[in-house]
Amino acid sequence: MNRYFSISRYISIVIKEFLHMMRDRLTIGMVIGIPLIQLILFGFAINTNPKHLPTVLINQDNSPEIRTLISAVQNTRYFDIQYKDISLSQANQLMKQSKVQFIIQIPADFTRRMIKNQHPSILLTTDGTDPSAAGGAIEALNYLSLHVFTRYFQGHGLFYLQTKPAAFNVIVHNKYNPEKVTQYNIVPGLAGVILTMTLVMVTGLAITREYEQGTMESLLATPLRPLEVILGKITPYILVGYTQLLLILLAAFWLFNVPIYGSIVLLMLMTLPFIIANLLVGITFSTIAKTQLQAMQMTFFFFLPSILLSGFMFPFYGMPNWAQVIGNFLPLTHYLRIIRGIVLKGNDFMILWSSIWPILLFGLIIGVVCIKRYRQTL
Repeated sequence: MNRYFSISRYISIVIKEFLHMMRDRLTIGMVIGIPLIQLILFGFAINTNPKHLPTVLINQDNSPEIRTLISAVQNTRYFDIQYKDISLSQANQLMKQSKVQFIIQIPADFTRRMIKNQHPSILLTTDGTDPSAAGGAIEALNYLSLHVFTRYFQGHGLFYLQTKPAAFNVIVHNKYNPEKVTQYNIVPGLAGVILTMTLVMVTGLAITREYEQGTMESLLATPLRPLEVILGKITPYILVGYTQLLLILLAAFWLFNVPIYGSIVLLMLMTLPFIIANLLVGITFSTIAKTQLQAMQMTFFFFLPSILLSGFMFPFYGMPNWAQVIGNFLPLTHYLRIIRGIVLKGNDFMILWSSIWPILLFGLIIGVVCIKRYRQTL
């Protein structure tokens, strides 16, 4: 029996593996810590019914009835009215910068027409580049059109306004994506997701592969400085990143019929800091990890928050404030605003600057960390 299977030999291997596992503290920490952190982080942050979305209110009828309506709109908790008393052009500029999700416009003769049973309309403009954020808010506003003035009508004898159709209409304009085509939102965003995943992964293995293959000693014997090594390793992958981006844009245009309203040249220019930032993240992981397996684990630890907290899968402004703070540290969050802004909104450099400087700052910080972490000894 011992010839085929021995309990003692089996127990010896088990003990050896346990000892090896306990000595590898980094792997143990990642195996136990990463799932726990992700469970807590994503469990609280992800919200498929986003509320407190930033809103512009353009109100031209300052009657008591309208003040009642505005209070009811805020009480739905879907609309966070952050801007008032601004022009329509200023409101549109805020939406182009992805700083607001909704623009609510109330016309000057709204109350007079409502009392005359002429069913006036409120215009709700939504940012169509993130259509999933608007569903609950639109439903809440339509509900208010039926019920918000019930007590007022009863007190003033306007019983004819309590029956359907509603006292006023809600006209919804999905700006930048009027037909609410999902591909218009998803496909440009996939460019950032794919670049993040592949670029961090390939450079995350760069230095650990040198150690595991035994070629790092030869590299350290050369007079190369850390900055020269790091730039030399990431430069080929910059071309890889641009190749991926071009393939995605061609597929978006030819396969999914995604309109491209902005400048492709500007998009290429704005993509360079994003590509470099992700490559530096991968190199940094590679300097920390002792094996390629650890580098892969770190890559997924970075990738999952990026895809879930950036606004790609779930509305960014629907997350709690602390989750938005974390999301704003991630390059993908800002790149999604850049690529969707160029492709769907036709944004120019001045509008995009508020999204590009956080990526530049992130790249600078992670680059300094990467150089400091690079070991010039075995």
